[in-house]
Amino acid sequence: MSKKVIVIGSGFAGLASASLLAQAGFEVTILEKNDQPGGRCRVWEKDGFTFDMGPSWYWMPEVFEDYFGLFGKKVSDFYELRRLDPGYRIYFGKEDEMDIPASMEALEALFEEIEPGSSQGLREFLAQAAYKYEVGMSDYVFRPSHSLSEFMDFRLIRESFRIQMFQSLSKHVRQYFSNPKLIKLLEFPVLFLGATPQKTPALYSMMNHADLALGTWYPMGGMNQIVQAMVAIAEEQGVKIQLNTEVRHIEVLGKEAHRVHTAEGVFEADIVVANSDYEHTDQRLLDPQHRHYSPKYWDKRAMSPSSLLFFIGLNKKVEGILHHNLFFDRDFELHAKEIYTDPKWPTDPLFYVSCTSKTDPACAPDGGENLFILIPLAPDLEDGEAYRERYYELVMDRLEDMIGQNLRDAVVVKRSYAMTDFKKDYHAFKGNAYGLANTLLQTAFLKPKLKSKKVKNLYYAGQLTVPGPGVPPSLISGQVVAREIVKDFSLPLSQPGIFRNT
Repeated sequence: MSKKVIVIGSGFAGLASASLLAQAGFEVTILEKNDQPGGRCRVWEKDGFTFDMGPSWYWMPEVFEDYFGLFGKKVSDFYELRRLDPGYRIYFGKEDEMDIPASMEALEALFEEIEPGSSQGLREFLAQAAYKYEVGMSDYVFRPSHSLSEFMDFRLIRESFRIQMFQSLSKHVRQYFSNPKLIKLLEFPVLFLGATPQKTPALYSMMNHADLALGTWYPMGGMNQIVQAMVAIAEEQGVKIQLNTEVRHIEVLGKEAHRVHTAEGVFEADIVVANSDYEHTDQRLLDPQHRHYSPKYWDKRAMSPSSLLFFIGLNKKVEGILHHNLFFDRDFELHAKEIYTDPKWPTDPLFYVSCTSKTDPACAPDGGENLFILIPLAPDLEDGEAYRERYYELVMDRLEDMIGQNLRDAVVVKRSYAMTDFKKDYHAFKGNAYGLANTLLQTAFLKPKLKSKKVKNLYYAGQLTVPGPGVPPSLISGQVVAREIVKDFSLPLSQPGIFRNT
């Protein structure tokens, strides 16, 4: 008889692990708290407008191709992928914009225009970033990171220095560039990794390779198309997905998870994979004697930011913005400080605006636009309508001034989403939006473990364990967990795809 696997949560890691385990012969059921699969990558529709509620950047396209390839599929079997050109626009001030081109030739010309002589530095910087990406996406991210011993061989130790694991990204960028605009461009991808560039390892310049070399893409129909594709694969493999089923308790007998209790009934389990929030699972779903970590441990974790989001539907077209828009017209260092070192509602925040209807008109009614506005925030701040309205007015003032158009009079749909919602919908620890911060002391084997040390058949997957936050890492996390379960339960290696990069 095949063993029963209960997967808690249907985010990217949950869907990936469930599909691969079903492919390997397990009987898999996903229990999803909310009314649609996808975790944070849900979709909200209102009055003809469609909004992705979570991730909006499609980077590292080969990670998705590799995943679908494990099932003999291609991305194009499920959705149309378009490369954006320009990839995005950065606003440094009124009439002070920078569009990031898709071609390397145009990018080098842009760097030369802003900082003469910098194109050679860009080539060298991106060559290093490409090497880090190659090493990081092969040797590091597919390791389960159970212990330091996995990394204790000469080659990996040597590579750790070559990929600058121990130097800060801030120092690394400034070795090549001095213009503040170029520095902001190269530091922005780590703003959501959970630390300032001064505390983020230079390893993460590999994100600049993902951004500037591999490009920014968009799945027509929205990011939820990835979820729909993954659900189709899961169901094809025989995975059962039960929505509106919140897990309340994991029952442990001896040292094994035995049953999973929900408001909708009790589910027998031979193996449990928690793609639910790690802290919530560890501290709320397990009895005290079975918890891996202490409350003190969790309180000391450095978390990635939370966010204040606005979903805005307009009954008119907006000129002067692209699909992705970054507003860096204020003090980058001050906002980072107010997220990471002196947590508070920001004095004068940077923000991000996505307008997918620029690429995908079906996301809004004829003549309209859909705006997704994001302000990064420190996690666990006091939340409330007064705060949200204050920052809505602040952001709209700046946005309208920057593009020289009135938008508020055209708003026909408006919804806010912040810390309280992340906690309610996802049990997100401290209301974080992206998971655990990618600091040096929370990298690889220093992250919360993917396997419980107290409950031998309980595994964790997702953005609070290895390899880290983001859509591609979460997709990889599910693959790593599935591979470990297959190993632990001594099944034949009949599905070699699970064992890639071992």
